[in-house]
Order: sequence, then C-alpha cells, then structure tokens
Amino acid sequence: MTNPLALIIEDDYDLSIIFAEALQAAGFETQIVRAGDTALMWLSSTTPKVVVLDLHLPRVAGTSILQQIRNDPHLTETRVIVATADARLAETLREDADLVLLKPISFTQLRDLASRLTSMKSLGA
Repeated sequence: MTNPLALIIEDDYDLSIIFAEALQAAGFETQIVRAGDTALMWLSSTTPKVVVLDLHLPRVAGTSILQQIRNDPHLTETRVIVATADARLAETLREDADLVLLKPISFTQLRDLASRLTSMKSLGA
C-alpha cells in the first residue's frame, strides 16, 4: 500500500522543504508546487489526501485555489491546511479550510496536525 499524497502549494523554497519533511514524517508522499497555476494543473489530475496551501502565490492566489478545491467534486475528501502569515485573511477562510495555521509553523506542529487530520477523517469524524 502506498502512502497518501500531500500536495504542498508554497512559493517559499525553505518553507516548502520543511513542510514536505514534516508531512513525510507523518507518513505522506509529497509533491511541492510553487505557483498557483501549476497547483491548479496538479489538482485537475490528482486527488491529494492533504493540501498545504499558502495564500500569497504567484499567478493564481491561494484563495482562488481553495475555492476551486471546495467546488470540485473529485476533491471533496481532500483536507486543506491553509498556511499564511496574513491573520486577517486567514480568519475569513476558517469555514472553507480544514485548518488555518499562522506562520511561522513548526515542523512538529504541521506533522502532528496532518496526522490527526487524516486519522479523524478515516474514523468518520
């Protein structure tokens, strides 16, 4: 059995690597994309278990990507963790995201929360 996929949509190189390592430690295969338009291409052809989504991305904003995920029938089971430093914008997205984390986000925090999110979903929570 292969590990579930986590798609990391983050334009900051260092953060994307930290996020990938944290999710790998939580048992995920990871794919990193650094631009909004690339993320939309990936999401049209794959169904990740978890998406870690930055809001301020080149070419397509994270808010648009979040709406696309929520409106796409093949992504209804995908859990979205919004990761942003923009507290005011984050607050407006709490109903659409499964989790909203304010940067800076630690390796341990993301690893543990991703593990719990997928455990809750598999238990029907």
